[in-house]
Amino acid sequence: MIQTRPALVALCTLAAVGCGGLARNDNTEGVRLYQQGNYLGAVDRFQQALSREPGNPDCFYNLGATYHQQAKVFGRPTDAATAEQYYHLCLARNPDHAECQRALAVLLVEQKRDDEAVAGLEAWARAQPGNPDPRVELARLAQEHGDLREAENQLIDALAIAPGDARTLVALGHLREQSGDAGQAVANYSRALAVDPAQPAVSARVAALQTGGAAGPRTAALPPPTVTPAAAPAAAAWGPAR
Repeated sequence: MIQTRPALVALCTLAAVGCGGLARNDNTEGVRLYQQGNYLGAVDRFQQALSREPGNPDCFYNLGATYHQQAKVFGRPTDAATAEQYYHLCLARNPDHAECQRALAVLLVEQKRDDEAVAGLEAWARAQPGNPDPRVELARLAQEHGDLREAENQLIDALAIAPGDARTLVALGHLREQSGDAGQAVANYSRALAVDPAQPAVSARVAALQTGGAAGPRTAALPPPTVTPAAAPAAAAWGPAR
């Protein structure tokens, strides 16, 4: 049984559409409507972007993310099913679309289809052995199941693939902090900041831990996705941007 479902109540990051000017304009307007909560309007603009760039995986992803959000807000199973269809269309065209892999795993876990979520991420890891992202996502799912040892193993594997990956280092720092190892958490956070200093939340955790503030507000061992739609290449849906 998953022990910490709240961390999986996740919202999606909208991707930028890597396409021509007209489709980019439609995407930008879709993002603006999404931010306003006008999901029907956002879907319309993302569909227009897709019509200008048929088969663009980012368009499919943005449509999936919007229907996914509608499913959360309105509780309509049909919206979740539509979101899943769009996610699969995205991955059929770009199996290494990190935001889509992540969002699909979240959607499956929300539907208590955990085995499918893990299987999908493991297939991604096999297909991309030099990419740390699948391992980080597998660590998140292991943490949500309460299996901190497996989460740690996945993150160590991710660091073996990419020793300087800031997102993996932050995730490992959170895991160490949750397990009560403040010293190692600070070490992991500090390495992440050396790679990418522009992480104010991580800097704040380091300061809190160094001043004995570990009992302050807690963060999940593996931070959940957040909504950060943008008209630039999308950052990782959770953890530091890379």
